[in-house]
Amino acid sequence: MAAKLFIVSAPSGAGKTTLVKELLKRLDSLIYSISHTTRPPRQGEVDGKDYFFTDKARFMEMVASGQMLEWAQVYGNCYGTSKIFVQERLAAGQSVLLDIDVQGGRQIMDSGLDSVSIFIMAPSLAVLEQRLRGRGTDAEEVIRERLESAKEEIDQKSFYAHVVVNDVLDEAVARLIAIIEQEAGN
Repeated sequence: MAAKLFIVSAPSGAGKTTLVKELLKRLDSLIYSISHTTRPPRQGEVDGKDYFFTDKARFMEMVASGQMLEWAQVYGNCYGTSKIFVQERLAAGQSVLLDIDVQGGRQIMDSGLDSVSIFIMAPSLAVLEQRLRGRGTDAEEVIRERLESAKEEIDQKSFYAHVVVNDVLDEAVARLIAIIEQEAGN
């Protein structure tokens, strides 16, 4: 398999994290790029596994010194991808999977960096809302904000090379695996 950079983006609640976890279980050839964030850890999240948790001052130092491949401020917190991490893995012949928001995905696509972009969608906005509420982690105001953002993010799907609707988990995973294998030359 040729080393490729895969970008996976989705509105909050589309099931992106679940799909990415399934992909990583099934494809040993993929390396997951752990993002840096300034948001506090959610229950069960581990520093260095789920995210690299940092404060805003340190994060902005990394941005200013060119250490971020992409970064964005989302819901008041910063998220970004280490340029060095991605470059080292690709140079070593490893494919890298980025689980990033639409802003970050567009930054990478607009930079001209060779990448394969995949947009994940819920079957409908009603399903998306149901999933967000089902998490039980966000206040009503946050859910409303995420739904409004989702509409804007869905409008960006045409910029992505592939769109996968996450209706039935196993079918969505199979579609993602097929895309990755096709793009990597398997």
